[in-house]
Amino acid sequence: MSEEQNTSSDEVELAAAEAGPEVDTSKSAPADRAEAGPFDLSEVPTIRPYVDFGGIKIAPREGLQLRLEVDERAKRVVAVTLDYAKSVLQVQAFSAPKTTGLWHRVRGEIAEQLRGQGARVAEEFGAFGPELVAQTPVPADQGGGERTVRFIAVDGPRWMLRGVVMGAAASDVTARERINELFRDIVVVRGEQPMPPSELLPMQVPAGVGQNPQGGPSQA
Repeated sequence: MSEEQNTSSDEVELAAAEAGPEVDTSKSAPADRAEAGPFDLSEVPTIRPYVDFGGIKIAPREGLQLRLEVDERAKRVVAVTLDYAKSVLQVQAFSAPKTTGLWHRVRGEIAEQLRGQGARVAEEFGAFGPELVAQTPVPADQGGGERTVRFIAVDGPRWMLRGVVMGAAASDVTARERINELFRDIVVVRGEQPMPPSELLPMQVPAGVGQNPQGGPSQA
């Protein structure tokens, strides 16, 4: 083989190595998602009441407390936190391609980031498919030790809904079933506007929502 052929072969191998492992772009969602949720706006009756956060609609229920997470620098709502039955579920919705999913790729990125922060990360298979369970270190001034955090997500039609579970439901199966019900009831409003994949869906403060003592919107 000539020197030129050897060089060409080396370049091909180098390019393959730089490309890294192939990313799974299939959708990750339970088989009954369209019937049991999380829902796309097109899949729910318009007469059902929801708290409207723009890109996400939340079904109200007794004992559920909602609050908005706001990026003060950008002056925009970036997440909704659901506080329910000694557990916390923080949710965000992102744009996605029509035929492929995001969660398999995003899950790997989250795991890598958490490990870089000193967390122990494991993957489990839950009600919605693959989940990440992280044991994150707690600063000494907050009591020290570790905190369990669970990451769940579902790929829907042109969107991905992601949840971060904390509190009792992060480790207790019975408590997690109640949080899974909340996640199932969420409606994602993707809209028709073109958006690049992984962009956070626009969110808003619901009409009639007051301000909590810390200055952020809250809703019972």
